Amino acid sequence: MLETGLFELNAVGAISAHRSFRAAAVELGVSPSALSHAIAGLEARLGVRLINRTTRSVALSEAGERFLARVNPALQEIARAVEDVNAFRDTPTGTLRINLKERAAHQILRPVVATYLRRYPDMNVELVIEGRPVDIVAEGYDAGVRLAEAVPQDMVAVPCGPDSRFVVVGAPAYLESAPALRSPADLLAHSCIRRRLSGGKLYRWEFEKRGEEMSLDVPGQLTLDNDLLMVEAAIEGLGLAFLSDFWVTGHLAAGTLKAVLQDWTPPFPGLRLYYPPHRHMTAGLRAFIDLLREETRSAP
Repeated sequence: MLETGLFELNAVGAISAHRSFRAAAVELGVSPSALSHAIAGLEARLGVRLINRTTRSVALSEAGERFLARVNPALQEIARAVEDVNAFRDTPTGTLRINLKERAAHQILRPVVATYLRRYPDMNVELVIEGRPVDIVAEGYDAGVRLAEAVPQDMVAVPCGPDSRFVVVGAPAYLESAPALRSPADLLAHSCIRRRLSGGKLYRWEFEKRGEEMSLDVPGQLTLDNDLLMVEAAIEGLGLAFLSDFWVTGHLAAGTLKAVLQDWTPPFPGLRLYYPPHRHMTAGLRAFIDLLREETRSAP
């Protein structure tokens, strides 16, 4: 009688989805060599090749496609059965891995993550901060957090908070001694704190007013790639900074920074937590999304 483990069956499905042994291994939590060994063992017992592998591509063979089509419904049913059993636990268990940018980590850490960990003591949360675009499935994350406009179209997105807007800010002493600002073009006569993007390019400040759009490569002696440093530099009077309102709201209220050109910076959809629609949702991720929605509804 042929003995085939659940891991091997899931391995075939993961390789089919990712077309990559490396990405499938990340999802399954094993090394690529261990995954390759498991598939080779399964193929040897079945007596057929399930995976066609070349130096450039990985894909299921015809036999592999037929095999997966037959076993996939059973795998989905097993996953649902495991989730049904988990529902009888008092709390979810496991590790939740989320990829996000620094601003998103600050925004959700206290109201969501802290509450989540206290509510579900058997859960671990790993927040990985990266500025570059990330394939959360290929790199083994349960979810990601990005601005709505940056969420891949094939993902399910859940709002993490209110709309956002970027604001041009400067220290009161700097603005008192600097040329007047009536339109974005006036920034060319100012010292600005420039932003270096994660890909290496300099960010062009973007503005919009009643359908008119403007993009400027602003001048400035200081270039940074960190929002908190930009806030500090602006408070020190080193120039104007262009930042998300999340970073400067408290400083605007305290008077340590002032906003200018606000009629040129309209709001836009804010942060979204996103995850793949085809993957079975764990109890830990479902609980996190429920809490996120709860916090979003209760926010002022």
